[in-house]
Amino acid sequence: MKRVILLGPILFASVLTILTLANYEFLLNLGWHPINDPTFDWPSGLALGRFGGVMTATFIATGFIMTLFARRLFLDLKPTLSSKLGTTLMAFAGLFLAALAFTTDPTIRDYPATLHGRLHDLSFIFLGLTLFPAMIVLGFAFRADERWKNLAVYTWGTLALAGPAFFIKGAAFYVFLFAILVWNEIAASRLNQYS
Repeated sequence: MKRVILLGPILFASVLTILTLANYEFLLNLGWHPINDPTFDWPSGLALGRFGGVMTATFIATGFIMTLFARRLFLDLKPTLSSKLGTTLMAFAGLFLAALAFTTDPTIRDYPATLHGRLHDLSFIFLGLTLFPAMIVLGFAFRADERWKNLAVYTWGTLALAGPAFFIKGAAFYVFLFAILVWNEIAASRLNQYS
């Protein structure tokens, strides 16, 4: 399970990169542009293109890995209100990441939004509404645990960088993805050191 938790961020980043390159023209036809409009039907629109099942499976797998990560954190951190709340929020973030497997609707379409498209959009909103608070609260949990103490400021700093980038969109979205994936990898590495 240790290696699986470490693979989550790497798997997500690798699949995103490979599928973006494989579906480059398709994404451009959806209205996406890597610099001018990188969040236009990306990354979720990758589930609509060639190898879309791979993106769907990646949402499910990495969401499941995030819930495993939350569980391992719960077991490892000093039991406090902040560790219990932070890991619970992180587990829910993992579930909402997995729920992104409900296929999105393309933004430009000539039909009304579908149920699965709405569920996808709601999952994305709830992912943000659980992941960001989880990181705030986990910062306090880290600060209360001597082994994790030096990760508290890094966690809050990551959120300070990634949070605005999540809402600004545009090319800043790459900053959000990179910062969150790196934070997950560092925290997972730290978890493996202690268990």
